[in-house]
Amino acid sequence: MPISSLPSPYGIGGFTKEAYEFVDFLEEAGQTYWQILPLGQTGYGDSPYQSFSTFAGNPYFIDLDSFVQAGYLSKEDLQGIDFGYDPMKVDYAKIYRSRFDILRKAYHNSPFSLDADRGTQEAAALDQFIEQKADWLPDYALYSAVKNYFGEISLTEWEEDVRLRKPEVLEHYRSELADEIRFYEFQQFFFHIQWMELKQYANSKNIKIIGDIPIYVALDSADTWANPELFQLDEKGYPTAVAGCPPDGFSATGQLWGNPLYRWDYHKETGYAWWMRRLSACFSLYDVVRIDHFRGFDEYFAIPYGDTTAERGIWKPGPGMDIMRAIRENLGDKPIIAEDLGFLTPSVLQLVKDSGYPGMKVMQFAFDSRESGDYLPHNYPHNCVVYTGTHDNDTIVGWFHNVARADLKYAKKYLNIHTTKDMNWVFIRHTLASVADTAIIPIQDYLGLGSEARINTPSVLGGNWEWRLLPGQADHELAERIYEVTELYERL
Repeated sequence: MPISSLPSPYGIGGFTKEAYEFVDFLEEAGQTYWQILPLGQTGYGDSPYQSFSTFAGNPYFIDLDSFVQAGYLSKEDLQGIDFGYDPMKVDYAKIYRSRFDILRKAYHNSPFSLDADRGTQEAAALDQFIEQKADWLPDYALYSAVKNYFGEISLTEWEEDVRLRKPEVLEHYRSELADEIRFYEFQQFFFHIQWMELKQYANSKNIKIIGDIPIYVALDSADTWANPELFQLDEKGYPTAVAGCPPDGFSATGQLWGNPLYRWDYHKETGYAWWMRRLSACFSLYDVVRIDHFRGFDEYFAIPYGDTTAERGIWKPGPGMDIMRAIRENLGDKPIIAEDLGFLTPSVLQLVKDSGYPGMKVMQFAFDSRESGDYLPHNYPHNCVVYTGTHDNDTIVGWFHNVARADLKYAKKYLNIHTTKDMNWVFIRHTLASVADTAIIPIQDYLGLGSEARINTPSVLGGNWEWRLLPGQADHELAERIYEVTELYERL
């Protein structure tokens, strides 16, 4: 369940008391993992997979009540603000218009602001944090301040001198936008403090956090702007090719993601130094890391920049096991989940096998007549992570109502379903009963919710990443039922 899906009075889930209550619910339900979506600041399309920084956290998640307790805000400051009034959905437009204004007010009322006494303990703590995160925070804060100054237009539309990071121009903006830069550093300071407190609370209950890292970064991001040498860009800073997926049975024109592609030859020359920093940062935030689109390490799909579809893309070789060896040499034997879904070539399957990382199995895919039987539970290896569905899938109840008739017939026969009553629990039982070492169930499936609770529909812009848990839905009765089935299949 994403952080954004937690209940809260401020329009979006965050590191509030409701997050701690959800951890208590997981403990009562006998769970040992909580998988979340990427924690990065969302941009165009509200997707956590298109973030303004791979290192920075989403300021929407900062607990505003903590600022009231600290005296940076009053309760009256939070009253009358339109964060969105539908408790089942995040209204990102309203959150965007309201959240930064109230955070800015808290910043100016705090001892962390540029105008405050720089000799305080608070100012020193923020300065120390900035120094600790010097490899990414100054660039991110400057990028964010400049982006705000330019009216939030995309990096590709910035004036060339600042887009190409001319030193004298950067110094000008560092001086002119100093207070705004400090504001973004303030946000990251509190994001990291509050997230680590929540993570430590979960760990104290023997619950580990599974985080998610997109293989690519966004074109409009501090990462691309500050590190152009890492990506396939021309002399003007524009991509020569971008990421996506080829046409297939699910999409006639393929998927055009638009992310800049890596210069893998350069990364290899540096010993994958940037990747090691990136993964190290992830393992400071999460206990386990799921790498999205793992097959991109074997081969990546390069689409000419400017194309409107993915039809003219071509496959090119990635770093393969070379980067896997670098991970082990630099970071040790870290717990990583390889997202290996979709069309897999023999070389991709070999890479996942050679890496030793568990791949993913999705129960919904087991009954797709267009796919082979690798997703059927009786074919699973032990070294995998099985899901009823992921954030890109419909809920189980929604799937049953929307799936092709032939697939539904096969599912009913395989799962021995004679009625649609409690069909989500039949799916869950078969998932937990499999030999997969780890099983992850979306909270919507435990609740038996329909398509209205779907997180994301790939290749569809709008209406995604919005669903929220209602207060009281994760109750004692549900916890007891989850505990019972978890115990039954010896997964406590």
